Formats: sequence, C-alpha cells, structure tokens
Amino acid sequence: MLEIRWHGRGGQGVVTAAEILAIAVINEGKYAQAFAAFGPERRGAPVLGFTRIDDNEISLRTQIYNPDIIVVLDSHICDMDGIEDGLKDNGIVVLNTTLKPEYYSEKFKNAKRIATVDATTIAIKEIGTPITNTAILGAVTKATNIVRLESIEKVIKERFRKEIAEKNIKAVREAFNQTIIFER
Repeated sequence: MLEIRWHGRGGQGVVTAAEILAIAVINEGKYAQAFAAFGPERRGAPVLGFTRIDDNEISLRTQIYNPDIIVVLDSHICDMDGIEDGLKDNGIVVLNTTLKPEYYSEKFKNAKRIATVDATTIAIKEIGTPITNTAILGAVTKATNIVRLESIEKVIKERFRKEIAEKNIKAVREAFNQTIIFER
C-alpha cells in the first residue's frame, strides 16, 4: 500500500488535491481513499490530508503516520520542525517552494527523491489565485509516477466548469514541466 500525507493550510486545497489524486488513481484501475484532518479553524489553519493507494481494496481508516510520500502545499510549512516525521526510508517528498530540492536534503534524510516547484507563482499566473492544489498535483505526478498526467486532467475536467478546468489544467502542466527533482 502506498500512503501519502499532505500538509497545507485551510483554503489551499489540500482536501481537493488528495481527492483528485484518489479519483485519478481509481480511474486507472486501482483502489484509493482520501480524507483530511483539521481542527476547528479552517481558513489558514494547518490541514493534513491523506491518500492511500493499493491494488487491493483498502479497509484501513486511520491517519497516516509513516507515509511513503509527503506533499507540502504551503512554502512556509516546508521549514517547520516535524514535517518530515515518519517518512519511510526511500520516501518521496514534494514541496511547494522557490528553493532547489537539494536545500532540503538534510531535513528529509530518509527521502530518496525530493521534488520542488513554485506552485504558488504558477497558481497565481494560471488560475489567478494562490490555491496551489492543482499545481502541486503536476509536481506529484512528475515526482512519483503513480498516476498519468492525463488522468489528473480528466478528473479536473469532470470536477470544474470548463473555463476553471482549463486554467487548472494549465497549472498542472506548468508545474509538471517546472518541477525540479533531486535523487539520492
């Protein structure tokens, strides 16, 4: 089973990103689940999202404490203590930041691959808002190879009005192309 833990702030689309990925994976014939954990504050407060992916039906219904992949949607969260906690050996980390992935190599010592992309700038340019969920999905797709880019785009087309979907697909593609990967 592949487990992903998403970190962000309320209003950035952590829940939506986790759901879009899960639906795309399901459309490709696997099993998936996505859910979130957040406190009473929503907008701006820390939010965790979780996605599980497997070839078999998933019956586990708990938060993810030892993820294979960590995804961070808010660049300010990247440097917080504890963000790396529980990452499995040879894990993958995808970060929304303007910094190169090598900058995080000591922080994420267990990671075999660290990917960075400036999802905030891409989201503002392509969508017109700093909601980074679809842009980060482009980076996740490139860094992990767990789903095809076309599958993410299909879910976005089904989920959003045409003009909104087109903007989000541009953000996904731009992030995919701009993602920088550091491999150990």
